Amino acid sequence: MSVYSITEFGAVPGGAEPATRAIAAAIEAADAAGGGTVFVPAGTFLTGAILLRSNIELRLDPGAVLSFSTDPADYPVVTSRWEGVQREVHASCVYGHGLKNVSITGSGTLDGNGQPWWDKMRSRPEELTHPRPKLISLDRCTRVTIRDVTLINSPSWTVNPILCDNVTIDNVSIYNPADSPNTDGIDPESCQNVRISGCHIDVGDDCIAIKAGTEDTAQRVPCENITITNCTMIHGHGGVVLGSEMSGDIRNVVISNCIFKHTDRGIRLKSRRGRGGTVEDIRVSGIVMEEVICPFILNLYYFCGPRGKDKYVWDKRPYPVTLETPTFRRIHFSNITARNVHAAAGFVYGLAERYISELTFADIDISMAENPVPGRPAMMSGIQDMKARGFYLGNVRDIRFDRVTVGGHEGPAFYVENGEDVEWQQCRSKDTKVPEQLVKQVSVVPQEEDLSEEEV
Repeated sequence: MSVYSITEFGAVPGGAEPATRAIAAAIEAADAAGGGTVFVPAGTFLTGAILLRSNIELRLDPGAVLSFSTDPADYPVVTSRWEGVQREVHASCVYGHGLKNVSITGSGTLDGNGQPWWDKMRSRPEELTHPRPKLISLDRCTRVTIRDVTLINSPSWTVNPILCDNVTIDNVSIYNPADSPNTDGIDPESCQNVRISGCHIDVGDDCIAIKAGTEDTAQRVPCENITITNCTMIHGHGGVVLGSEMSGDIRNVVISNCIFKHTDRGIRLKSRRGRGGTVEDIRVSGIVMEEVICPFILNLYYFCGPRGKDKYVWDKRPYPVTLETPTFRRIHFSNITARNVHAAAGFVYGLAERYISELTFADIDISMAENPVPGRPAMMSGIQDMKARGFYLGNVRDIRFDRVTVGGHEGPAFYVENGEDVEWQQCRSKDTKVPEQLVKQVSVVPQEEDLSEEEV
């Protein structure tokens, strides 16, 4: 037979008796037959880590729930990436390595029961002998499909394909509490040919984050040929984020027809000195944002993570250009609306030694909140809270603004610090409390900085 129900191998619904062995037996039987569907019928089944094999479809019936154990012993230790670096980690709730033709489908639910893991992360990190499991992580797999399932309460990142090729993630719903730590929605990492569509994501960190390893990743593999379309994203730290793990390069990314609401930031690119790598050929169009701190962030002074507070990262004076110098270029935004923006219309800040270049903003309409809450648009040293600012650009070259409107802002609609070849066509400011100049350009020579601990 080609369908293997886990109940036929001893799984009992109800959530009390672990179904781990029964699920493993069903996968083994399907594998022995050359492949097939492992079927989870309606009901709640308690389980530890599920280790997939090639040519297996894990299909959940409507009403089926895989409720994952909170005991670390139920997650074997494997070697995989964690935040871009290869190391020993707990296997994910659903895990596979080196597989071909694997699918997770159906209208059921995978519940990661993340609360105990989050509590340890916050208050008892010494109890975490290895990094928390992800809900789904597939490592070095080809032809991966995740479709129709609902994913909730992930212990850490929710869906993390690593070094995979030909990945489809379609009509997936992801729900993690807004305050849950590092519970990103979908994080393709050093993958090729990824299609994310029709997903609804409501999480405690970035909704979608595209990654390609850090400077500590020995194998530099790009994340490329990525499409993200027709998704809704609620809460989270960013709608779609590129980086900060981007040392292997990120390129050829198209983001279209999405809604971002309460996502802190909208489209966010982040990296820093030491990472190297290039982010290029990115196109973003047809986006509506509401209640975000800042719709567009491109930041090459991002300070989070190991060594992020070193002077080498935050110093605004130019350093020699080396293989450790990251690059952002050829990035294009069009047909985007952002309402009730709080901190700034956009924040673009390149390195003193390597400007962010070849950006275009076309047919963009941004309006500030009536009572904006001050905030920092980007995580970098030496900047203060902003409120209802326009576009703030520093260290940029070859930038085009075409039919861009900023409403309800304070100060100039476009502030440019150390800009070269910046142009505006049919741009305007509206609904300001006092008449403001449209553009202010300044030239700043970076000096030795003396930052307080809080500013760093």
